[in-house]
Amino acid sequence: MTIPARSEQLADTLLAPVRPANAFEETVGRLLQLIRLGVFEPGESIPPERELAVRLGVSRDTVREAIKALADAGFLVSKRGRYGGTFLTDVLPAPGVADHTVGPAGDDDEPITGAELDDVLRLREILEEGAARVAAGRTFSATEREALWTRLTDIRDTTGDDYRRLDSRLHLAIAEAAGAPSLVSLVADNRMRINRLLDRIPQLEPNIAHSDEQHEAIVIAILTGNPDGAAEAMRAHIEGTATLLHGFLD
Repeated sequence: MTIPARSEQLADTLLAPVRPANAFEETVGRLLQLIRLGVFEPGESIPPERELAVRLGVSRDTVREAIKALADAGFLVSKRGRYGGTFLTDVLPAPGVADHTVGPAGDDDEPITGAELDDVLRLREILEEGAARVAAGRTFSATEREALWTRLTDIRDTTGDDYRRLDSRLHLAIAEAAGAPSLVSLVADNRMRINRLLDRIPQLEPNIAHSDEQHEAIVIAILTGNPDGAAEAMRAHIEGTATLLHGFLD
């Protein structure tokens, strides 16, 4: 198992075939997931149409239509020439602003029930505590350790929309470190649900500072081979987010 310094392996995991009944919508949704979770960085190129079509199991026309929709919404830009291709825009649309203009209709404005909130938070607890515990029981190379630590340092001193993206990328890196690609996909889907909820509440600076401390505790526990400590640190981190979401949304 390798924890990559860049996004190729994670993109390989998440770019799985979509369901044919909603090929366009799911292609848009899958690309948005990769963008919103920080797998592709602002200004970075995405895989070419041919490759995306093969990975997603759709036609190139479907990929082309999805890319056009995301370009119209301000997420992507096409460049011609020797170094051309399709790139993320340098400044991405704010979460919740342009997402509704592409793909399936969102439900971000609909009231969320207590049962729905409990479901997404409980699933997160199961997935991410388990990921942290299993990752802490694994042995990493120096390169792998450095890559995970880099994901942690990337998020420090970051605020605004970049914080949410880099926060997501760190949590996905921890899931990757557990060594089960299927787990990464589950964490990514759950994280998209969590982020839509977080977009409904204010970003509080004291909470960000506290989260940074918790992130460091999680990563240190993983890299020092402390499964119980990693799970407990992740549990505390998740409970803090859950408390805010319940407080604002219940």
